[in-house]
Formats: sequence, structure tokens, C-alpha cells
Amino acid sequence: MSGHGEAQPMKSRKSGPLKGVAAVPGDKSISHRSLIFGAMAVGETTITGLLEGQDVLDTAKAMRAFGATVTRHGEGAWTVNGVGVGGFQEPSDVLDVGNSGTGARLIMGTMATTPITATFTGDASLRKRPMGRVTDPLSMFGARAYGRKGGRLPMTIVGAANPVPVRYALPVASAQVKSAVLLAGLNAPGETVVIEREPTRDHSERMLVGFGAQLHVEKTAEGHVITLTGQPELRPQTVAVPRDPSSAAFPVCAALIVEGSDILVPGVSQNLTRNGLYLTLVEMGAEIEFQNPREEGGEPVADLRVRFSGNMKGIEVPPERAPSMIDEYPVLSVVAAFAQGKTVMRGIKELRVKESDRIDAMARGLEACGVRVEEDEDTLIVHGMGAGGVPGGATCATHIDHRIAMSFLVCGLAAKAPVAVDDGSPIQTSFPIFEGLMRGLGAEIERG
Repeated sequence: MSGHGEAQPMKSRKSGPLKGVAAVPGDKSISHRSLIFGAMAVGETTITGLLEGQDVLDTAKAMRAFGATVTRHGEGAWTVNGVGVGGFQEPSDVLDVGNSGTGARLIMGTMATTPITATFTGDASLRKRPMGRVTDPLSMFGARAYGRKGGRLPMTIVGAANPVPVRYALPVASAQVKSAVLLAGLNAPGETVVIEREPTRDHSERMLVGFGAQLHVEKTAEGHVITLTGQPELRPQTVAVPRDPSSAAFPVCAALIVEGSDILVPGVSQNLTRNGLYLTLVEMGAEIEFQNPREEGGEPVADLRVRFSGNMKGIEVPPERAPSMIDEYPVLSVVAAFAQGKTVMRGIKELRVKESDRIDAMARGLEACGVRVEEDEDTLIVHGMGAGGVPGGATCATHIDHRIAMSFLVCGLAAKAPVAVDDGSPIQTSFPIFEGLMRGLGAEIERG
């Protein structure tokens, strides 16, 4: 499958019990960042467990374009010989970051305080997504951005020749925006300060400290105040990428709704800024055991033992939990359809500016599968039909969105009639082994 090629229709049907070990790929957020931070360090960074989805490969290609030496040595094993903070060279061509909003926004931040010019583009989905939320704070450092109407790609960023540090309060909870500002702050003199009212995933802060940056976080009345001292010399690191909790969500949720299932998902990140889905599932009555908790690569991880849970109940998901599970609401809405009673998801308007309008995409697809839903700008409510109660039988539009595609393929594994998606090719961007992994557990998934 290719996130950039022809559409690939796929279909899933009611399956027997899912059994076995689901070794999901490395975390996408940490994979992007390990390549970027490695490119800004002086010396050789070694990475194991790197996610080799198209999104991350596009970031590796971009780091090469900026002058870093990025080498693959085997499955998930990479090295990056960096050029140092402020050492990026000007790319000789347009940077195509494919489907990745994370890649685009973090790389823009990384080069925004170096006096070079770079032009970014992406696939049809990414070219619809707003970049102003990143370019606005980057302009405060002295960078300039020239893009299409609405702040959309293709976009040219002219880095600041004489960057100044900034103090920036995030208007929305976004780890991408926070990280872009911190990355820009690395090559600005003095202290750059980012304030977030609600905590978002903290991989950038953890990795900055690991690579040798001077950073501290203070909780105040304003929220989390993150202070970064600019122009450090970053030290190369050995990065062990933990398994991605967002990818793990798909086999986990499939096992919860397919009768008789019992699977193990090893080594999944349990970072507190990423585990909202798992807290929510347990509150709904999901049978999930968190075994062998430990730390790997500076991140807490655990092995997840997951069993079919036929008596899950709908709940009201706390809105303040949204930043820690923003990517998991699509597959949660599928689980909610197989629970009893209604599941209310509020505070999720950020989903409307992801790879697709995910609230609309899930609402329309679930309705086509016979599930009653309600929505407004910031809310999705799913009226559950109980275990095995979803009719299915629909073909759902994915809107070039990997998580929409995987969510409806999970739905089809437990619905009464098969569920098809019009295009499964975007799955390659984040979870290239999804199809084979799920089939290996016993899932009935086919192409065409």
C-alpha cells in the first residue's frame, strides 16, 4: 500500500477469535523526533525500533536534504550524523513531506531560526490542512512564510537571519505547535518560553533533555510553563523507540469487540500524555491488563493483555483527556458502537483539522453501518448497540486518512455484515504492517 499511489479498496468481515502476539511498530511521534534531534546533534545518533512508515521515511529524506547523513542499517535500525543546531544547509529542491502534519510542522520549526529558505509540499490531504497555527508563532522569531490562501501548502519558509527568543502561549492544545516553537527556540539566543494550559504529549521535552538541552517545566496558574535555553550543543544519543500506543489501539480495540479474543501487545508506551484511550477503555469495562511495567528509552512501557469484553458500557469521556488521546477517538467511536448505552466525546474539535475532518468521517461511516450518532462542532456522541449489534454492510470513505481506514476495518471484524473502505492505501503512512499483523491474529481482512 502507498499513501501516495492509487486508491486501494479493502474490506473486513466478522472474524473468529483474535489470538496471539501483536508486535506493533515503533512510536510515530518519537520516530519523527529522533531523526530531527539526531540531525541537530553533533555526532552520530543511533536509533532502534524506528517506525518505517511513509511519514517517517519522508522526515528522514528531509533531514538528508538539510545536510544530515541518515542511514538505514536494517529493520528499524538507523543512524543519523547531525550537523549541529543552526547547521542546516539550504535544500536544493522542494521538500515533499507526504501525509505528515507532524513532519511538516516540526521541520518548519527546526529550520525557522536558520537563515535558509525551504519550500514544503505534501499529498492532497496535507495540502488542505492549516499551517498558520505554526507559522504565526514562527514569525515571532523573525521567520517569514509564504503559502496558499488559508496558510496551506505548498509553503515557503524563509528562516530568520537574526532570530529572537519568544514567549508564546498556545491558543490550542497541540504538541505539534509546542514542539515547533521549542525547535525554533533551539537556535535563538536567550530563553524561549512556551505556555500550555492543557498538557500535551511531552516527547519533545523528554528528548530535548536527553540530547543535552537546558529545559525546565514549571506548573503555574497560567498552566505548564516550558523554558528552553537557546543555542546549546546537542549530544548524540542512543534512542530505543517504544511501540506506538496509537498503532496498538487498533489490535487492542479489535480484540475487545471480537468474541473470544485474547491477545498480547508487548512494549507499548504508557506515557501519561498518550494513554487517555486506555484509561477510557478500562472505565468502559474493557479487560486490559498492564503487565511488566518498565522504562525503555526514557519512556514508560508495559505489555498489554487484552481479552474480548462483551459487557462494555458507554461513558462520558472527560474533555480534558482529549490531548492525551486525540488520535484515538476514531477507533474509540467504533468500540463505543459495540458498547451498551451512549458514549459522549466532547472537547474534540481538533479532530476537524486532522488528516480529514475525523468527526464527520466517523459519523458518516458509523451511520452507514447502522449506528446512531450525534455531533456538533466539538462533540461526537455514539449510541452503542451492544456486542455483535452493529449491522455493518457499508462502504466507508476514508478521505485519505489512515486512522479512518483502520477504524472501519476494525469495525467490520465484529459487525454482522462486512465493512469496506474506499481506500486503505494511507495506512502505509503510519502502520505499514497493519494488514499482515491483523491477519496473523486471525482477522478477516482482504483487498479489493
